[in-house]
Amino acid sequence: MTVRPIIPYPDPRLSMLAEPVITFDDSLAVLAADLLDTMLAAPGIGIAGPHIGVMQRLAVIQMTPGGQVWTCVNPQIVSSSSVLVRHAEGSISLPGVSEEIERPDRVTVRYQDLSGNEHQIDAAGLLGVCLQHEIDQLDGIFWLKRLSRLKRDRVLKRFLKLT
Repeated sequence: MTVRPIIPYPDPRLSMLAEPVITFDDSLAVLAADLLDTMLAAPGIGIAGPHIGVMQRLAVIQMTPGGQVWTCVNPQIVSSSSVLVRHAEGSISLPGVSEEIERPDRVTVRYQDLSGNEHQIDAAGLLGVCLQHEIDQLDGIFWLKRLSRLKRDRVLKRFLKLT
């Protein structure tokens, strides 16, 4: 469909709560396709509406080229493991830098598809990390907020050297 401009960090929209999707129509499907095209062009493996300035609870994940595309409307974590793992994370809104984030190793996520049908998935590994990361973004939690102040400052210094 269309590759849309990505909102750069520290745009305040990246810290805003996205609104629930209430209308499931062709425009939602077009938005999801635009998100996928934008993510692939970035490149990235996950994207949420706020990354392109659309404050709706919609996320798209594709972890491998040509792999399964997860389109999650109104996703929410309903349970998570008490076991934590560390995984390198970054953002298409702050390209070129990453840092390890600690998150639950398994989550159960409830979401809707583009037709409004409800689904639930138990996810671990990279998919679990991606779902948590994108749901954080929809909740207005940019990934840097998960870092200590010292690590956040180091990441931003590394980013400034790249630009």
